[in-house]
Amino acid sequence: MSGDGTVPSEAVRYAVHGAVATLTMDQQHNRNALTPALMSGLSRGLEAALADEAVGVVVLTNAGPAFCAGADLSGGTPAAAGGGKRRGARRDGLADLLAAIQDSTKPVVARIAGHCVAGGIGLAAACDLSIADGAARFGFTEVRIGVAPAIISVVCLPKLRRADALELFLSGERITAARAADVGLITRAVPAADLDAEVAAVVARLLAGGPSALAAAKRLVYTIPGMGREAAFTRTTEVSQALFASAEAAEGMAAFREKRLPSWAPPSAAS
Repeated sequence: MSGDGTVPSEAVRYAVHGAVATLTMDQQHNRNALTPALMSGLSRGLEAALADEAVGVVVLTNAGPAFCAGADLSGGTPAAAGGGKRRGARRDGLADLLAAIQDSTKPVVARIAGHCVAGGIGLAAACDLSIADGAARFGFTEVRIGVAPAIISVVCLPKLRRADALELFLSGERITAARAADVGLITRAVPAADLDAEVAAVVARLLAGGPSALAAAKRLVYTIPGMGREAAFTRTTEVSQALFASAEAAEGMAAFREKRLPSWAPPSAAS
């Protein structure tokens, strides 16, 4: 990090205000395509946010008219394609980035202020909550250039009904933000004029939760559905007991009894 608290990157701007770290993709010349520089900037920004104890929530957003245009098609093998066709090819940088977002112990919120296609939908779907400008368009456009939404399917398919996934993956159709919300790819769409206020409200609600509780709740969503019933009950019993015995829970319950904010909550959480 530099002396002013930023993470140097030509592709991604990093800023911290209060308890919120904002990562702004700023490669407007290529519509925030998934270049190595952009993916590296996002990864480094996320690492910095996780290492900063003052940060409670991470916001991922964009500069310019596009949230993310997907793979960089300016020449050669796209960075998001992994660079190899053989079996056992090295793990893709986009896969690592999507996994890091989902594995983040702090909530990651996407503020989608522009069109979001192909790999860009993977970024949006990997985030825990995603709020989009209602004028934005979304599309799994890969088939129209002879490829498939392979890597991003890992984070997108759990959010989609099979019928919707087949239609969207196979047609390459661009859909409205409202429909993207209806099928579960994003949390919701709002008018452009309301985007910042809605993101701020979402972030405020997240900051009202205990940091360890938020991390645990997030892990439940990503891990429990894939477990068998008995293993899931065993795991969730362990999680519940550990949380109820924690200092964070003791503070939260004391604050509830005393009708005050818990120590981790910002003053705005009182509203």
